[in-house]
Amino acid sequence: RRAGVRGRMLAGQAEGEGEAAGRWRRASQFVLSACAACVAELVTFPLDLTKTRLQIQGEAAVHNYEDARRTIPYRGMLRTAAGIVQEEGVLKLWQGATPAVYRHIVYSGVRMVSYEHLRDSVLGRSADGSFPLWKAVVGGMMAGATGQFVASPTDLVKVQMQMEGKRKLEGKPLRFRGVHHAFVKIVSDGGVRGLWAGWVPNVQRAALVNMGDLTTYDSVKHFLLRNTSLQDNSITHSLASGCSGLVAAVLGTPADVIKTRIMNQPRDEHGRGLLYKSSTDCLFQAIQGEGFLSLYKGFVPTWMRMAPWSLVFWLTYEQIRRITGVSSF
Repeated sequence: RRAGVRGRMLAGQAEGEGEAAGRWRRASQFVLSACAACVAELVTFPLDLTKTRLQIQGEAAVHNYEDARRTIPYRGMLRTAAGIVQEEGVLKLWQGATPAVYRHIVYSGVRMVSYEHLRDSVLGRSADGSFPLWKAVVGGMMAGATGQFVASPTDLVKVQMQMEGKRKLEGKPLRFRGVHHAFVKIVSDGGVRGLWAGWVPNVQRAALVNMGDLTTYDSVKHFLLRNTSLQDNSITHSLASGCSGLVAAVLGTPADVIKTRIMNQPRDEHGRGLLYKSSTDCLFQAIQGEGFLSLYKGFVPTWMRMAPWSLVFWLTYEQIRRITGVSSF
């Protein structure tokens, strides 16, 4: 009888250690993915700022709502970036970088941990150890949507702070003195719910982007490992990340345009948007007022940002995992 009791105690102890190990593994994955995302974000942030400015320029609803005091002419990606440097200064290319880093600590940490949990424990791999494409699609979209919903307040602050330089050039008063003031002002104007303004297109975009990013990277990487002589090294990681960046840009740019416009629109005292009633309304106004291709405004800088972002992130993430003894993604 004593042997049986001791056996149950040992089994319970082993189970507890297994749960603790699982929690530590998820926590370490969160920290490592957040670190890799911060590196990638800071390296590629000027392209994100350029993309945001391009998506806002020429917005039809703004011209219907008010006569702009100064209209900045349409410019391509390089001219827009050069214009920001000439008119506002080099450091303005990183305006809004602080909330962007905050966002990625939350967003990338949650999405990476969620995807690996879904892949390894919920959806499950096939008998041969592979992860079917349809499961990767479901896992990528669910992980991206979850991470983005949690991180939506920081994304809202990032987008609005990126537009402060443009407001200054147009002679409009600046809305925020810093990240903390931005959070406080958004809450005071629209309540806590105001922090999640535009969360629907935000989550839709994140689901599409992660279907392109996580799903493509995971599928391409393991396809190459199973069907070619490539090893699990930087070459394989670079090829997979290049594919994931392109697919993510194609799938995510239209939702990104809608998300940016909804987040940047002026609001009344109740926090309701003055330009768009919903993401669907924004979509229809964009197409009717500017044409279908307006949904791909900023595609080149989006892709040119996603490609190096994906490359830096995945190379950094895989190397950090290897150095710290965590198994390869």
